[in-house]
Amino acid sequence: MEQNRIKDDFPILNNKDISYLDSGATTQKPEAVLEAVNEYYRTSNANPHRGAYSLSIEATRLYDESREKVSKFINSENKEQIIFTRNATESLNLIAYSYGLNNLKKEDKIVLSIMEHHSNLVPWQYVSKKTGAILEYMYTNQNGELEEDEIKSKIVPGTKIVGITHVSNVLGTINPVKEIIQRAHSVGAIVIVDASQSVPHMKVDVKDLDADFLVFSGHKMLAPLGIGVLYGKKELLEKMPPFLFGGDMIEYVYEQETSFAELPNKFEAGTQNVGGAVGLAKAIDYLENIGMDNVEKHEKELIKYALERLSMLDFLSVYGPKEIEKHASVISFNINGIHPHDVASILDSQNVCVRSGNHCAQPLLRFMGIDSTLRASFYIYNDKNDVDKLINALLKARDMFAKWIK
Repeated sequence: MEQNRIKDDFPILNNKDISYLDSGATTQKPEAVLEAVNEYYRTSNANPHRGAYSLSIEATRLYDESREKVSKFINSENKEQIIFTRNATESLNLIAYSYGLNNLKKEDKIVLSIMEHHSNLVPWQYVSKKTGAILEYMYTNQNGELEEDEIKSKIVPGTKIVGITHVSNVLGTINPVKEIIQRAHSVGAIVIVDASQSVPHMKVDVKDLDADFLVFSGHKMLAPLGIGVLYGKKELLEKMPPFLFGGDMIEYVYEQETSFAELPNKFEAGTQNVGGAVGLAKAIDYLENIGMDNVEKHEKELIKYALERLSMLDFLSVYGPKEIEKHASVISFNINGIHPHDVASILDSQNVCVRSGNHCAQPLLRFMGIDSTLRASFYIYNDKNDVDKLINALLKARDMFAKWIK
């Protein structure tokens, strides 16, 4: 990867003297994506599926082509399995309401990992309370990894739903999703994969994983805000009732009855974010031009370098897997005895952008015995210079807080 050339593609990184290390929250956008969205609104903006005039037909074509591109990117069998949403959160809520509430009964088991983002946890708390299902968790070892014994002891007969993050948004742990899916299927459970932190960073094949549902957000992979994806096996999606009701998701409406459209329209009520879908398609083009294997290779090298440098700072606690093969592009750490928000403010004064807080994963942090962390998350536009700037900023923070560091 020609790192300087890639960084040049991102206007915000050229216009601001920053090291942006918060891609786990949202990524910056390359010029190609910005141009594609701008071009759509300038030349092709219309309501898809609504008009017989040429502009609407063009908007429909672009929207459908975007769906096809997403389908091929994650290797789904057909594009009808791809549902556009606002983000992964909406995708997960759709599954919880349309599948969970209609398929669980009292004392059925829902099993989640303790690593789940609130978006793949809070909806299942709601479903368990409504249905009487039992909600249980798989817990990590001291390195933030799910061990085989824990998986097998929790995913047992009677388990109906397993929710698992492919990559932890706090620890960077790459979970053994394929093995978890095999275990779940062996006891008759379906699996929901939160791939928000994996699809942007590595090659993900839904057929190879045999995932029942898989979700991700466009804004974490160079696309605009407000476009997300839900993949589901066709036989599951066809049996699920709609999540939202309104325009474009219907077949016929009578005064007392309504029949619903075929997939994917059944789950896409109302006017959709066509500009966002166009931007997502262009983001996929951009990533595929680099090559997902190259993306993953670059990030592995960068994470290895970052972990090595961070481990040399004796005033830090670094969380997550020690083995680089189990670690994706997220690193959480703390300066011992100093609140992460205070450290993040000092880093910001040095033009280093990191996240501080609980990262929408309070149960995980509570299990770890901490309230919050600093989180540096990397992407294709980052390089070793960004890591060096982070280290220098942390050294400055150490000097400023020296008398309070434990």
